[in-house]
Amino acid sequence: MANDLLSLAGWYFLPNLATTYLQTALYAVFIRAGDPKPVPGSLRHQRDRKRLFIFVIAAYLLYTVYEADYQLLRTGDFYQDLGVPHSVSERELQSRFRRLTVQYHPDKVSTTSSAAEKAAVEGVYIQLKLARDTLVDPAKRFAYDRFGPEILQWRQCKTVRDFVITGVQRTTVYYSISGSALVLLGVLGYLQQGKYWRYLVMAGLFVVEVQMMMSPTFPAAMEQVINPFLLATKWRSPYLPFQMLALLRKLTITFFIALSQLGPVLQGPQTGGADNDAVTAQQLERMDAVVKATDQEVSRLMGLELMPFAADQASTRGLRMSLKEWLVRNTITNDAEVRGAIQSVLDRRRGEGQVGSSQMLS
Repeated sequence: MANDLLSLAGWYFLPNLATTYLQTALYAVFIRAGDPKPVPGSLRHQRDRKRLFIFVIAAYLLYTVYEADYQLLRTGDFYQDLGVPHSVSERELQSRFRRLTVQYHPDKVSTTSSAAEKAAVEGVYIQLKLARDTLVDPAKRFAYDRFGPEILQWRQCKTVRDFVITGVQRTTVYYSISGSALVLLGVLGYLQQGKYWRYLVMAGLFVVEVQMMMSPTFPAAMEQVINPFLLATKWRSPYLPFQMLALLRKLTITFFIALSQLGPVLQGPQTGGADNDAVTAQQLERMDAVVKATDQEVSRLMGLELMPFAADQASTRGLRMSLKEWLVRNTITNDAEVRGAIQSVLDRRRGEGQVGSSQMLS
């Protein structure tokens, strides 16, 4: 349970953190020293961050599924403990247990062994005996394949029917709580991406689980595709139905969490577009009003400055011509190219003057 909570919490801060560090590292590697790097908020920076974020989410999704599968593999099952296939018969099971008893029975431990070694061997033997007792009972074996080791706690169950009823009840409670949590998160504004598909997938997964619990055989997809592929590639041991269901639950939850992270990135800023346009229009209107007010104020101040010359039109025209001439001269002389040309002319004249002075002195 703690690992699930940590994994769930990690989905909300690890992708952004990893994307930031990865983007910084890639810029440091692929952008030469001295070249400008894309600044946060720029178009290229946002585009690169979007692509890296999608990559990080996909990689983290694959890692989460791999971690869930690794936990199942590390925990193992009773078939792995005994080293027998899923189709083992009762006779083969008893024969295998007798051979393992010769090796792991506590009475076979050497008297010179330490207490820790004796305890370890005794623990292995107890686990093997528990596996044999569970798989040799047809009702318990049926329940173990579909519900896992938790059936060992269902002491009130004796027949296949008892196990199936208890399993369906527990599964119904699990999906009822999960569905209520999804609805509550949707009401609070979380996990909005694909929420209707999420409800449909959860309902479909519930139907699949109930069907697997009641079926006398393993699902055809496991028997004909998944498990033969695993045996051929020797990637891992074949799945039992309860392991496949645990993996599907983990995959479903993490997939929709990943979708909630990727949805806003893939769709872009669609929501709130009208509000953004309205704000921009208001800002433009406000800027236009400020410009008009400023123009009016400048015109008023100019009028006040020129008021003493209002009666004398000739003086007013002369003043305006003088101001115009001053503005033109000031603009020209402040131009960099003009100043450079003037300076070059002056330097040439100084050089010519120095040459002439030298000739006169000589």
